Amino acid sequence: MADNRPNILLIMTDQQRGDCLGIEDHPVLQTPNLDYMAASGVRFRRAYSACPVCVPARRTVITGRKPSNHGALQNASAPLPWPTLPGVLRDAGYRTHLSGKAHWGPPATELGFDTAEWADSPISGVDNDYQRYVRENGAPWHRASDAHGMPSNGFPGRPWHLDEHLHFTNWCVQKGLEFIDAQTGDQPWFLAVNFIHPHQPVTPPAHYFDKYMAMDLPAPYVGDWARVFYGPVRGLQPECWRLCLDPPVMKATRAGYYGCIEHIDHQIARLVSNRVLPQNTIVVFASDHGEMLGDHQWLRKRNPFEPSARVPLLMKFPNHLGLPQARVIDHPVELMDMMPTLLDAVGVPIPDTVDGQSALPIIRDPNAEWRDYVHGECANVPTSNSGMQYVTDGKRKYVWLPGQGRELFFDVENDPREMTNLADDPEWAEEIARWRSRLIAELNGRPEGFTDGERLIAQPGPTAATLPVWEG
Repeated sequence: MADNRPNILLIMTDQQRGDCLGIEDHPVLQTPNLDYMAASGVRFRRAYSACPVCVPARRTVITGRKPSNHGALQNASAPLPWPTLPGVLRDAGYRTHLSGKAHWGPPATELGFDTAEWADSPISGVDNDYQRYVRENGAPWHRASDAHGMPSNGFPGRPWHLDEHLHFTNWCVQKGLEFIDAQTGDQPWFLAVNFIHPHQPVTPPAHYFDKYMAMDLPAPYVGDWARVFYGPVRGLQPECWRLCLDPPVMKATRAGYYGCIEHIDHQIARLVSNRVLPQNTIVVFASDHGEMLGDHQWLRKRNPFEPSARVPLLMKFPNHLGLPQARVIDHPVELMDMMPTLLDAVGVPIPDTVDGQSALPIIRDPNAEWRDYVHGECANVPTSNSGMQYVTDGKRKYVWLPGQGRELFFDVENDPREMTNLADDPEWAEEIARWRSRLIAELNGRPEGFTDGERLIAQPGPTAATLPVWEG
């Protein structure tokens, strides 16, 4: 009997903000292929990364587990002894393959991928599959892929310096296409195509960089509650967290970032072409976390704020599954929901180890029962000595910075840029107390001592030593 279960194509970017899609009414960014997927499929408007850092977020995607339950609340290398999305699918008869970034800790082939074309970064120095591809296809000199000199976590931006076919984005798609084209018979497959960009270095091909440099780009926005600089500062470490740059430097950063996203969008068109992709394929697009991009004078991620914590999440299903499409979902979802949703869609049992929920019920019926909010956290990161905690439903957001003993509260629905901190506004006191109690409930019983069950307790020193985090 023929196996008619859908294939799954999971496409993930790295460090792409939730507002960085054209269909999100972005003022300059153009993403026509992703916009079509969003308009014709399912767009989750309030999708969040609970721990907006590469390794924790990606471990959540592959296991469906909360960061506090999978052993990493910051970038670290740690075992993953739980069922994984590719592993469960492989055991259910799927052929599984990775093209691009992994960054989970263990190697891809130990986590359920039958095969992998792997590299975690375009920065050279590691003898991975991408570096071999670069050397074998026209750039055999030493450290060719980072000869542009742009840092892997910093603000300087410029165009890609090698031929476009050697760009990491093109390589990810090329290897994904080779996998799809090699499939024969009716065995279903799971393909993960994981880009590194728009994560730094922000080095898109010149066409895309020049396009955005020629535009009037939006400047960073800064709430008074966040301001630490009162004018541009030179001499900052290029991979800083806090910054206020001269306008031309900030423009190059943003042009590179937007250019990387549009470049990815155009390469995705190669993957999802009707000439390439079987109709019986579920396509999912997401990012592991966002990027502050100068907003509130922050760079990079690890923050509870919308540019860092909210992510794009799109799903498009084959028509024969009978799921409503051309739909926008307003329920708060999190990356841990991706694994159970995909397993549910292809009829594979969801392991008991999964913390997330299948989103199929709220796709079928917007009034279906669902969680009220998501809880996010990071540990021992620059936000404060003890990281950050947040709870949000996408309309309101409560933030606790344990190392500072500081509360923030935002009316995200009416203040999406989080310009006004309402934490001390007496008109919001009752609602803030309700959200604070939700965070207390999430943290009660945890070993860090964030709460005694009735109040939040400031943590003036690092608490990472009490967390299940491995150094890597």
